[in-house]
Amino acid sequence: MEEQRSQASGGPPGERGGPPRRRPWAHGGPGGGTAPQGPGTPWGRREPPRWLTGVRGRSAARLPWASTLLIGVVVMVGSSVAAHGQAGEKAPLDLFARLLLLVSVAVLLLRHRHPVVAVFVSSAAAMVYLGAGYPYGPVFLAVAVGCFGAVVAGHRRAAWSAVAMVWLGHLLAAHWLYRRLPPSGDSAAPWGQEVAVAAWVVAIVAAAEFVRVRREQWAAQRMERAAAERRRADEERLRMARELHDVLAHSISVINVQAGVGLALLDSDPEQARTALTTIKSASKEALGEVRQVLDTLRTPGDAPRAPVPGLDRLPELVEQAASTGLTVTLRTQGTRGSVPPGADLAAFRIVQEALTNVVRHSGSRTAEVGIGYEPGRIRLRIDDRGPATGTDAGGSGNGLAGMRERAAALGGTIEAGTRPDGGWRVRAEIPLPAGAADGAPPHDKETP
Repeated sequence: MEEQRSQASGGPPGERGGPPRRRPWAHGGPGGGTAPQGPGTPWGRREPPRWLTGVRGRSAARLPWASTLLIGVVVMVGSSVAAHGQAGEKAPLDLFARLLLLVSVAVLLLRHRHPVVAVFVSSAAAMVYLGAGYPYGPVFLAVAVGCFGAVVAGHRRAAWSAVAMVWLGHLLAAHWLYRRLPPSGDSAAPWGQEVAVAAWVVAIVAAAEFVRVRREQWAAQRMERAAAERRRADEERLRMARELHDVLAHSISVINVQAGVGLALLDSDPEQARTALTTIKSASKEALGEVRQVLDTLRTPGDAPRAPVPGLDRLPELVEQAASTGLTVTLRTQGTRGSVPPGADLAAFRIVQEALTNVVRHSGSRTAEVGIGYEPGRIRLRIDDRGPATGTDAGGSGNGLAGMRERAAALGGTIEAGTRPDGGWRVRAEIPLPAGAADGAPPHDKETP
């Protein structure tokens, strides 16, 4: 609040009122104005003016200076060594040759931003270098690096065209135009040499294509991992939302009913009002515990829950809470309960809890029937009330019913909810279980009022 008041008065955060203080260097910039503010920047959370930071310097620093200088050294030194080895066969390296080598390497500074320009200029300089009769050498390295950068950047046709241009130029200079090109008295090159040149071209293109494919695969894998992480985060958020909705909706419904009872009987029947307040205290304490458990799981998703996860074995407690609101619940159990997975047990409990909450909130009936059926490979749930509906939200057509459907669908189950012929409401759910999880033997039915 203090920070908001200071901002409203015209000053920056942390200064109550008054104009913002000016930094010493702010008077020396163009116009003498203050620099724009930005969080987390030096000089008191202000950014220096652009003329002081040197935007052009930062842009130039991103060019591949180190690798280009290394390539330049290799090309210059290697060409000098190659010239000594080919003395008398090729023209000696002069100033023009050095300029061509320099151009073929210097343009590689643009291979990240303008790969097409880099590969064509480097190839053209190499083609002129070979046409002038200068010795073979590392000039092909500059062409290879330019081709590699263009292919990796996705300009495959441009890279192939540039390399093909160098190859065709070499063919013309070595086999047809050698009489008209320096050095004088030069003879045609052997055709076997073209095999080595072709192998060099294929090797360059193949290596570049391999790197391009691998980069695309890595990018696709990163996108898949990011999408999977987003899906997991969305699923976790939906699960937390369902848990909080089910816990809070049920507990607040109980608290709301008991608060109404307590207010109505506060003067006429203080003892009954005390009982209602006790129920409110118990329901709120239980709700706080479950909400704390959900929040602990949110903070440390890898840790196991500290409290046991609710399941169908807690249905008697749920029936008692419903009874405290004036709702009479009849619980019928069919079959023998086997080993039920925690996820299915929690989903079944939350479905029954949400259905009873909807009866308390939206039904005029004060009775409900809950049926639990353990069968081979599945659990069947049925919750009925006689109605009629007391509001426009009959049947829990909002987030509660959507949450029940999501819980059942997450386990591969189904859920149906609708009006009964007598005007009541019925919820049916079927949750599948792993093989052998539930015995499913129905030797008797057990009814608990």
